[in-house]
Amino acid sequence: MNVAKKPLLVALLAVALAALFAGCVAPKTDSTIPWNRPADWEGRIPGMGQ
Repeated sequence: MNVAKKPLLVALLAVALAALFAGCVAPKTDSTIPWNRPADWEGRIPGMGQ
């Protein structure tokens, strides 16, 4: 192997490994909002409450 091609090959291998370990998945962000319950203001007549 040519001496000039060796650093290029090592660099390409490092980039490929970094891309492999980085992945494509976004970090999971859990929300604490209870989406299965209605809010306290829902279901009331507007202007007829506290």
